[in-house]
Amino acid sequence: MTVLSPYHSNMTHLLNRFIETELKQVLGKGKVVLLTGARRVGKTILLKKLASQKSNPLLLNAEDTDVKELLSDRRIANYKSLFDGKDLVVIDEAQTIKEIGLILKLMIDEFPNTPLIASGSSSFNLINQSGEPLTGRYIKKELFPMSWLELQTQFDALELKQQLDERLVLGSYPELFTMTSELEKRNYLKEMVTSYLLRDILAFDGLRNNKKLLDLLKLVAYQVGNELSYDELGKQSGMSKNTVERYLHILREGYVLFQLSGYSRNLRKEVTKSSKWYFWDNGIRNAIINEFNPVSTRKDIGALWENYCISERIKRSRYKQDEANHFFWRTYDQQEIDLIEETSSNLAAFEIKWTQKKTKVPGAFAKAYPDANYSIIEKNSLKEWLD
Repeated sequence: MTVLSPYHSNMTHLLNRFIETELKQVLGKGKVVLLTGARRVGKTILLKKLASQKSNPLLLNAEDTDVKELLSDRRIANYKSLFDGKDLVVIDEAQTIKEIGLILKLMIDEFPNTPLIASGSSSFNLINQSGEPLTGRYIKKELFPMSWLELQTQFDALELKQQLDERLVLGSYPELFTMTSELEKRNYLKEMVTSYLLRDILAFDGLRNNKKLLDLLKLVAYQVGNELSYDELGKQSGMSKNTVERYLHILREGYVLFQLSGYSRNLRKEVTKSSKWYFWDNGIRNAIINEFNPVSTRKDIGALWENYCISERIKRSRYKQDEANHFFWRTYDQQEIDLIEETSSNLAAFEIKWTQKKTKVPGAFAKAYPDANYSIIEKNSLKEWLD
């Protein structure tokens, strides 16, 4: 039986993940915990840390053929022998096992008091394959590249400020923090794109056209912060509109991209049918277009800053479970706001600027939403915004 190898010793200083405490609280409550996120964001390391705090855990790598065969034997007696005496059961890369939903259902129904967690590299694989059999029986948790929330517990304010330019260019995947050479970091990100992220995406539903997927990602990367036309993306990438939409959906479920829709509550002239697409990590975006020049020479610094700020704000929202919805706002006469954050009790608008500029709230927005808060997010206000 394969047991996951010990976590990399150089990663120990980055093991304090925001959701760790919450995972401990929900484990063993009669439900399966499904932990999702892109490859290499630290899921396995986090799970091993949780297991190291138990007296008799079982950690299984479902990509191993023997483990896959063992877990596919859906007999209660088989699972009883696995669960016997265990105070934590972890199934990593669980989506690789056929009918994993039925397997997890049988496990949690028969052994509700044993903490059970299954991880997967993307939500379309793990959640969809677990799907209906686990209705009402699972709790989903997401893990992202290192967030500002997590980094501020491990670096002081000055260090965070000094690192900002690097985060904008190279992103925040955990392993980057163990590397000293910029060349090593660049090569790591390029390998991430070709060997890990796209491998999972292409494996979904039999996708095989690596070039078209990369072409589409490049088009999106060059248009971060802009509204995207699926028809135009299709023409430029040689795909149909429906194929473009399908690929973008898969990239979203695979934690490569996320989507913002237009916000509207009061005005007919508000744009609602368009979408903007952003990357969960700036480093992945830059690796896709092979552009790692420093911030001081970048013509796309506005897009880098906008992508970073919005992705970090949404990570913060997901981790804190504030149930906020996020949008952009624009009218047909070109009044616009970068980010709208709506909760049950509050509406906030944020304009994101790399350089300090005096910007007034658009008149149409102020008139339509007089109770909304309006803020400009630039370097000096980032810390307060994300803390």
